[in-house]
Amino acid sequence: MPSVNAQGGRKKRRLNAEINVVPYIDVMLVLLVIFMVTAPLLTQGIDVELPQASSNPLANQDQPLTLSVNARGQFFLEFGSNQDQPISDADLGGRVHSVLDNKPQTMILVKADGRVPYDSVARAMSILQGAGASKIGFVTEAPSNSKSKNN
Repeated sequence: MPSVNAQGGRKKRRLNAEINVVPYIDVMLVLLVIFMVTAPLLTQGIDVELPQASSNPLANQDQPLTLSVNARGQFFLEFGSNQDQPISDADLGGRVHSVLDNKPQTMILVKADGRVPYDSVARAMSILQGAGASKIGFVTEAPSNSKSKNN
């Protein structure tokens, strides 16, 4: 039965102009949990063949330090003596750290064989970053004319 006021007329209901945000907060929290759970799962990769590209050489006055990685994953540092001898991970980190102590802005170039496992290059990058390297680049070769004509 509708409510009646003292004069005998109907009582008007006042409209509620508030927005109930509780359901929106619940939806937002559910979406947040979904994104937090799925984000780490999206970091998986697939095998890709990267395209070849020509690039201009970097303009740098200082002589860069070059780290070479051969097809077997061995490291060779073009610095000091025995440049043709493989260097261990610990020695690599120590030598790079000593160079960067003297010249912190030294550019370090990584020359990796095309057949080297990516794991070896990633390990080299990790060692270089652990030694304090902030400028790291990759050495590439321009594609040959015969390959570009065939593609």
